[in-house]
Amino acid sequence: MHIVIMGCGRVGSTLARTLEQQGHTVSVIDRDPTAFRRLGPGFGGRRITGIGFDQDTLKDAGIEEAGAFAAVSSGDNSNIIAARVAREMFGVENVAARIYDPRRAEVYQRLGIPTVATVRWTADQMLRRLLPSGAEPLWRDPSGRVELAEVHTSAAWIGHRVAELQEETGVRVAFLTRQGEAVLPTAKTVLQDGDLVHVIMRTDEVEQVEAACAKGPDTEDRR
Repeated sequence: MHIVIMGCGRVGSTLARTLEQQGHTVSVIDRDPTAFRRLGPGFGGRRITGIGFDQDTLKDAGIEEAGAFAAVSSGDNSNIIAARVAREMFGVENVAARIYDPRRAEVYQRLGIPTVATVRWTADQMLRRLLPSGAEPLWRDPSGRVELAEVHTSAAWIGHRVAELQEETGVRVAFLTRQGEAVLPTAKTVLQDGDLVHVIMRTDEVEQVEAACAKGPDTEDRR
């Protein structure tokens, strides 16, 4: 996957190196060319000097082929503008913005832009937003057989009950993050656009669960 990162500070450079080590191609945008020193000499991705929400700059960074975009500059306004441009103008599926002001973060969550607060584990949380499939689990039991993780669900699940998702995938939905708030679902809870789904599942079934969630509900079985 190709991933574009806006901002080459501590979080942006950490993300870039980590993603490249995982086999992804990465472009990093920053208006200050000296910021790219943080990437180190071993970084093989693109370094783009410019404004991260400028469309031409984003195109130079390969946004049209990108599967994910992270806005992690030092400015809330710049981050959210860039995130919205990436999603609304270029159709990037996995977009996340770092927001310093928690009041703003809640507003942007309601607009459908996943946000990450500025905390010491920001880079790890960004990875979960950019790469929901295959991300490290949020929790794993001591035996290593069961884990809690965020899974990427296809848009086809929107409007379907949580109970249907559980039945088809074999997971237990622990909670949803909806508009920045944690929600404990019931059997009647219906999945909405923008919901982040956190499930408990067997570690040896992660790949099957991710595939089923990404595929969407099996409508043929309901005919």
